[in-house]
Amino acid sequence: MSKNTVLEVADLCVTFPGDIQAVRGVSYSLAGGEVLGIVGESGSGKSVTSLAVMGLLQDNAKVDGSVKLLGEELIGRGEAQLAKVRGKSIGMIFQDPLSAFTPVFTIGYQIAEAIHVHQKVSKEKAYKQAVDLLDLVGIPNPQQRVKSFPHEFSGGMRQRAMIAMAIANDPDVLIADEPTTALDVTIQAQVLEVLKKACRETGAGLIMITHDLGVVAGLADRVMVMYAGRPVETGTVDQVYYKPRMPYTMGLLASIPRVDESHGRREPLVPIEGNPPSPSSLPPGCPFAPRCPMHVSACDDEEPELVPVGGGQASACIRVHDILQKNLTSADVFVRPEIPRDERIEIPREQRPTVLAVDGLKKHYPLMKGAVFKRRVGTVYAVDGVSFDIAEGETLGLVGESGCGKTTTLQEIMKLMPAEGGKIVVLGKDTGTLKAGGRKTLRGDVQIVFQDPMASLDPRMPVSQIIAEPLYAHGRKKEEVEAKVAELLRLVGLSPEHASRYPRQFSGGQRQRIGIARALALEPKLVVLDEPVSALDVSIQAGVINLLEELKTRLGLSYLFVAHDLAVVRHIADRVAVMYLGRIAEIGKVDEVYAKPAHPYTQALLSAIPIPDPDKERARKRILLKGDLPSPADPPSGCRFRTRCPKFAILQESEQARCINEEPAVLRVPQDPDKDHAAACHYAREIEVV
Repeated sequence: MSKNTVLEVADLCVTFPGDIQAVRGVSYSLAGGEVLGIVGESGSGKSVTSLAVMGLLQDNAKVDGSVKLLGEELIGRGEAQLAKVRGKSIGMIFQDPLSAFTPVFTIGYQIAEAIHVHQKVSKEKAYKQAVDLLDLVGIPNPQQRVKSFPHEFSGGMRQRAMIAMAIANDPDVLIADEPTTALDVTIQAQVLEVLKKACRETGAGLIMITHDLGVVAGLADRVMVMYAGRPVETGTVDQVYYKPRMPYTMGLLASIPRVDESHGRREPLVPIEGNPPSPSSLPPGCPFAPRCPMHVSACDDEEPELVPVGGGQASACIRVHDILQKNLTSADVFVRPEIPRDERIEIPREQRPTVLAVDGLKKHYPLMKGAVFKRRVGTVYAVDGVSFDIAEGETLGLVGESGCGKTTTLQEIMKLMPAEGGKIVVLGKDTGTLKAGGRKTLRGDVQIVFQDPMASLDPRMPVSQIIAEPLYAHGRKKEEVEAKVAELLRLVGLSPEHASRYPRQFSGGQRQRIGIARALALEPKLVVLDEPVSALDVSIQAGVINLLEELKTRLGLSYLFVAHDLAVVRHIADRVAVMYLGRIAEIGKVDEVYAKPAHPYTQALLSAIPIPDPDKERARKRILLKGDLPSPADPPSGCRFRTRCPKFAILQESEQARCINEEPAVLRVPQDPDKDHAAACHYAREIEVV
């Protein structure tokens, strides 16, 4: 162990009952002030490794190997001894801070308790330190917010409070387990800045566990790629990203949609075929062999060791010498699939039929108070005057932070009922004038794919019945339905032989394909996609995105694609609409909006998206928004974005008055009125941010 090493893990193994080996021989070291990124698909053993280091696994887990913190062995220590180390020498930032905090105690009490337990200070001094820590991590008005309960904080504020607790005792090691996964990109950017600041202030070594390769590119010094419970590649962040020496790493990097790449001729993503193996039934030899394009028979003989390949980089692949000698890249190893081009996009959109037109859509909810005698005390302006349209063969991406009104907009469209305000026209039919029979007929032309396929598929029904249900509901005969189910399963890349299986017997990506098959059963014209790939690993996500693009061309579909991942939207969408607090902030062709966004909110969103390119990430300047999204029950007057707008702060007083008093309309950007690009900003100006 070198003098600066704060944590050394050697041959760490974790086995659960049933001889399930979740972690198999993980070794790494961490220096003070260093950031180690641990990446890999779900089930690769990333989180189990961190929990084993912390001693937080359940009693039925058998942990072997060595974990040395500042030279002292942690494996084999009792709970009382580990409790003295946790929170003092080693801190952990969990993925879900709401679950990590105790709901019945204030944030300040819990941070102060962490200080009081490990330091010989009074409760009053510990409480004062809690206030200082909240101020350090950017919580506004910390003297007051220290008295708040966890549920009174937004998601981003809770995560910052969790970081404050983790660094309260000046630890030597910080472990962050997917700390930004559930956050919007703007809040993610704030949390990452706080993490960097925390490491600078404490000098702690940071282990960043994430599936987001863009986050690691801008934060980490070294990277460890895990697969099937073992490291398969390690090296500096530049080595792993620019010269990967393991086919699995190449596949991960190739499967990521990138926000910094020009749209132009849309190239398909490169998925990694198949699914990660179960820890209880690993294949013989290399665990990645069944999915590897470089697979040869020798790969099945013995699992390769992690061996040095030069410059401190190491790879676990028997064909690493071929990769080195031929200097193979992802493009050489993984074949990009062919997807037919949709000829409809060559026709100007104004000459194509409109499949969906939303004009001035409003949806307000009453804000009630009282348990027995309820009274209205306000209004939640969930959607407040949204307008857009979708032409035949087009994909419109609807993006924005949580709470901006995206899902409410979808719900209002899918109801096919009269809107509270405004008008919705689907395939030329005004939903406000439809009778029950007309709605049922039109519902076959408008289908939806949900975010969580496991929640949207009935677990008690086999796949054949799940897909057949809408067909029977619309009066199709049994013989026709059986043939259609088999056809749909083949269409989405699944075998008709699996029709008798239940949803739990499929992987996440396969379940999403089943959801897509069900949505296509009635041959719709418009498909609404509500975060369809957000719950999937990037390798599986790529295959589903390719499938959606292929089906769009083959079946003549149009998509309304809702997502918080702007890189995915850039890849799949033709046009994009950015929502903020119930209204459209910016709309236009995806290339034009992404290349030069005109609204300050869009500029902040795009600048916050991590790019899986270390050089670009290090050179980028992010636009950090202050605070959180205002409540839709009390939106600011005038421009709704002004309370967080970086441009508003530098305007003259007379210009600020206009933002305060006058709500901006969605108008074409002044630089080029002929472009399909409009923004709701009094002082819109196109700039490059990616």
